[in-house]
Amino acid sequence: MVSKPGREAVLAILGTGDFFGESCLAGQPFCMKSAIAIGDATIMRVEKQAMIRLLRQEPAFSELFMTHLLSRNIRIEEDLMDQLFNSSEKRLARILLLLANFGKEGKPEPVIAKISQETLAEMIGTTRSRVSFFMNKFRKLGFLEYNGGLKIHRSLLNVILLDQEPRRAGQQAAAARAGGSAPEK
Repeated sequence: MVSKPGREAVLAILGTGDFFGESCLAGQPFCMKSAIAIGDATIMRVEKQAMIRLLRQEPAFSELFMTHLLSRNIRIEEDLMDQLFNSSEKRLARILLLLANFGKEGKPEPVIAKISQETLAEMIGTTRSRVSFFMNKFRKLGFLEYNGGLKIHRSLLNVILLDQEPRRAGQQAAAARAGGSAPEK
């Protein structure tokens, strides 16, 4: 999304089977968002009347679409709370975990698709230089690796779930890998 002064924000990264543009069903006269593929994608356009017909005549599709809408609404609420109450460092940790599918059904995918620091900055509402600083910090603390691909370690969850400062969570992760215990605060 781009504001009048030209400021950009990434509202979501969609995956296989996701919908976008559904706001037209609620009567929104203008499309306020755009979509850009960051990898190979196949997109199917469904005309508004065809979508309405599908929703009315196909209960299984209606249920799938309603699940999508509710999930999107929950994610937007979580993003807003994250933006209001968390530091940019914790917002970055959260978005990296989400991109790696931690906390979703199925197995986490610790190696995530190629994504630029600029895009991450737009997603969390900060600058690319801050993202670079935090990414290097997370790498030094053992939360992630990047050499051609970005690998997220489960220990990054400690920054979010235990509401720990990254340095303390990094000490605990290193101690766990070494088979010992982390130094007390």
